[in-house]
Order: sequence, then C-alpha cells, then structure tokens
Amino acid sequence: MSAVLEWAINLSLFMLSLAIAFAAVRLLRGPTAQDRVVALDSLYISGMLLLLVLGIHFGHHLYFDVALLIALFGFAGSVAMAKFLLRGEVIE
Repeated sequence: MSAVLEWAINLSLFMLSLAIAFAAVRLLRGPTAQDRVVALDSLYISGMLLLLVLGIHFGHHLYFDVALLIALFGFAGSVAMAKFLLRGEVIE
C-alpha cells in the first residue's frame, strides 16, 4: 500500500470517527425527535462508511457485506421512523 493511500485511510478513519462522535452527541442531546432521527441516519451512514474504509485498509470482503447489511437495516429504520413521526403509527 502506498504512503498516500495509507495517509488518506488514516485521515478518513479519524474524520469518520469524529462524525460518529458528533452524531452520537446530537442523538443524545437533540431537542426534538426529528433531530434525533437525522442524527441516527448520520450515525448509521458514518458507521457504514467506517466499515468500508476498514475493508479497504485490511483488504477483507467481510467488511463490505456487513456494511451492506447496515445500509439495508438503516434505510428500513429511517423509513419506519419517518412514518412514525408523520402518522404516529408504523403498522396500519
């Protein structure tokens, strides 16, 4: 692995960890439910990207499979939360 790629991976891991920390703070302190939903979306996207970068770093395909599962469950959770906030119920 080249030095530039190693530096970029380390920088992106640091930035994504910082994004996860900020999203966790917003998730805990968010004044409204909408703020918490947006923070949760940001949290799962940042976690997915962190796994993808780790997959590139270690060169193992299992990280990509787990990132795909996180994306699928995160999308389903976002849709359920949006429906709950709009209508007050998830299952009709």
